[in-house]
Amino acid sequence: MVSSFLTDAVVVVVVLGVMVFVHEAGHFLAAKAFGVRVLTFSLGFGKRIFGFERSGTDYRVSILPLGGYVKMAGDDPTAVLSGDPGEFLGRPRWQRFVIILMGPMMNFVLAVVVLAGLYMFHFQKPAYEDQPVLIGAVDSDSAAAEAGLQPGDRVVQFDGIRNPRWHDIKFKVLTGADHPIPLTIERGSQTLHMSLTPHTDGPDGAGVAGWYPYVPLVIDKAEPGQPASDVGLRSGDMIVGMDGNPIYYWALIVQDLRDGKGKPVDLTIQRDGKEFQVHVKPAYTDVMGLKTWRIGVTIRQTEFVIRRLPPGTAVEYAVRANYRNLVETFDVLGKIVTRRMSTKSLAGPIGIAQISGEAYRRGIADLLLFVSFISLQLGIVNLLPIPVMDGGHIFMLAIEGLMRRDLSLAVKERVIQVGVVLIVLLFVFVMYNDIMKTLRPS
Repeated sequence: MVSSFLTDAVVVVVVLGVMVFVHEAGHFLAAKAFGVRVLTFSLGFGKRIFGFERSGTDYRVSILPLGGYVKMAGDDPTAVLSGDPGEFLGRPRWQRFVIILMGPMMNFVLAVVVLAGLYMFHFQKPAYEDQPVLIGAVDSDSAAAEAGLQPGDRVVQFDGIRNPRWHDIKFKVLTGADHPIPLTIERGSQTLHMSLTPHTDGPDGAGVAGWYPYVPLVIDKAEPGQPASDVGLRSGDMIVGMDGNPIYYWALIVQDLRDGKGKPVDLTIQRDGKEFQVHVKPAYTDVMGLKTWRIGVTIRQTEFVIRRLPPGTAVEYAVRANYRNLVETFDVLGKIVTRRMSTKSLAGPIGIAQISGEAYRRGIADLLLFVSFISLQLGIVNLLPIPVMDGGHIFMLAIEGLMRRDLSLAVKERVIQVGVVLIVLLFVFVMYNDIMKTLRPS
């Protein structure tokens, strides 16, 4: 457990260190471009541990690793400006706007670059995501079962989305715990209007429907000497029914064969566009040391699409993915503010450390996905109009631009004080949230 904690801590320091470096580099490069003198470029806060000086800038690593800053000449509104053109507050408002904006913008760029780089070597997604929402199976006592959904139902409208695909509804279910979602399904010749209320699952309060997508049951191999091979089934055949009922999920066949304990079944097979039936008697055979009833086939695995993307396509997909995450982030914030979603979904330093450690242990691909996601979130959070954050400074610059004069020092001080209080309260809250999620059983 101690080793796991240390791994999580090291990974989160490295991950946040990279993102903070890129963020502050945005401020630094923009300031240099406009001729503003940069006094300090620090990774971390507090006491200086080590570093070096070059061209009047102290590049340092400080003792508190979660954060960083760029200190520019003349950026203190309480100090008297000397008139030096290298002072930040002496520059035109539009230049100060760009200098502040470049921090979050660099985080957005990092999110796209990391994801595009990953996609050029390893692009993976569930094969069903781009498919229409055709339900393959429904868990008993699940939200989908309570709504009356059945295998074979096709969702034709979901929360206003017409003819949705699985990727269109995944996030809505995840963030819709305990809130009814209207949907319309087609069942045979019937069109039914229903309401799905996802159940809450896990310490984060995520929503779960309890349904599974339809996956074509294509035979990969019919084992020689087993019942399926004996009746002429072969690789490429698709199982579409059993005992006169349509089948949409392989696990249901496996369970029915076990429950039947050798009872013969009639399988409906599709081959070359034509359907026919075969009568099969299951055999009681050994599978990995366990005896069970089976017909002796393996189903072709089509769970994931895995490939490499060309550079242009990788960038396009990375931009799309980050845009989707951007929209979903504001959707979550809106649902939290309107109390349609639990604040349990918010994560602080402890939660980020745990997630980053888990991503690292799953492999480099998952870690890079996490880095891209967190970099995007860092950019979004910094653009929120909260005083002392980049977004707060941008907001005040916009007000001053509309007023065509600077806000008074007293007003700026009060705004900054309010911002500090808000940041401290938010930090305390997310830390409490992380601790409670750690202590609370999932």
